[in-house]
Amino acid sequence: MTTPGRTASKAGDLIRQFNHDTITTGDGWQYPPHAYDAIGSLAYLVGMLPQAIEQTLLPVKRTHEHGRVAVDGGGDPERAVTELGAAVATAAGLARSLSRSMDQMHAAVSPLGLDTRGMPEFAEDGEV
Repeated sequence: MTTPGRTASKAGDLIRQFNHDTITTGDGWQYPPHAYDAIGSLAYLVGMLPQAIEQTLLPVKRTHEHGRVAVDGGGDPERAVTELGAAVATAAGLARSLSRSMDQMHAAVSPLGLDTRGMPEFAEDGEV
């Protein structure tokens, strides 16, 4: 059964793989258009983070509304849920800021390309 926690874990695994794949350059990861594609995909991912972060609070809120939240050590559920809500709001706000920065990165890399003049692998038939 797929759960939201497992789905988020898979996303983390994929980002870890992306980090591994981009340590060095090679086929598919050596020119500005490759960066453009990756930055665009990361911007898309980051753009969805605020909603994902905010929605992590839903199970806690529902449980709290039914008076069923327990806190280890006998802590105050109202206080704990309030603190969690504040942390979620902060994280979602920071994710929105990161999303704006990623969009700026994507726009900044957009005009960059590769000057292929003199590169034999890009020569047209008959060119040297």
